[in-house]
Amino acid sequence: MRRKTFNYYLLFFMCLIGMNVSAQEKKQFNALLITKTAGWHHESINEGVAAIKALGERNFFNVTWNQDGIPITEKYLQNFQVIIFLNTTGDIFKDDEQKAIEKFIQSGHGYVGIHSASDTEYDWPWYTKMVGRMFHIHPVIQTAKLRLTANKFPGLEGFSDGQLWTDEWYEFSPETTSGLKYILAVDESSYNPKVEWADRNLKGMGMGNFHPIAWYHEYDGGRSFYTALGHLPTDYNNPAFLNHVFAGIYWAATGKK
Repeated sequence: MRRKTFNYYLLFFMCLIGMNVSAQEKKQFNALLITKTAGWHHESINEGVAAIKALGERNFFNVTWNQDGIPITEKYLQNFQVIIFLNTTGDIFKDDEQKAIEKFIQSGHGYVGIHSASDTEYDWPWYTKMVGRMFHIHPVIQTAKLRLTANKFPGLEGFSDGQLWTDEWYEFSPETTSGLKYILAVDESSYNPKVEWADRNLKGMGMGNFHPIAWYHEYDGGRSFYTALGHLPTDYNNPAFLNHVFAGIYWAATGKK
């Protein structure tokens, strides 16, 4: 009887150990989520953070939200494989933090920029090249037609050519680097791209026949993915958009390492 009792408890403890190992199973990769702003603060940031954390749970990767302004150092970044800029704006990093991010990408890791990540760090030339194009101006929020390009990329399954989408359509500067692979564009004939910001002495007339809004490229030893979608809080409940974002995160995090 004692032997049976011993075997029972041994089996019980082995199950507990197995459950603990399973709970601590290593995730696919670790993502650092940055939402710091030094300009416009998007209302959709909280929804975006919750959505990306949920993507991590659903797709088995860790998400760390740098909400407390923890300094970005080389040692700190050693914990991650991809860094995500979610609706960041303005000049948000010190010189030593910029250098740490540069080395992070150069070591083979990835970057993902969402919406106003292209309205960030204009005076950091390395960063502007990593993004690929920088924000210039945008008209009022409107519904327009999406356009798919010839480039194939995971995460486009929820989009179709001519699909209606409502967003804040960014007009971008010329390319800051070569080799950008465009995957999504917007049809300017389906909305009014003209805008004037008198207080900043800025005008926008659109970008013409080809108006890109999402792209990716290899950059300085690592990978970079950018999408201009994601202005509205409701975007972060949209399965097509979330699939689009996850594809960018996964590609950037796993391609080089």
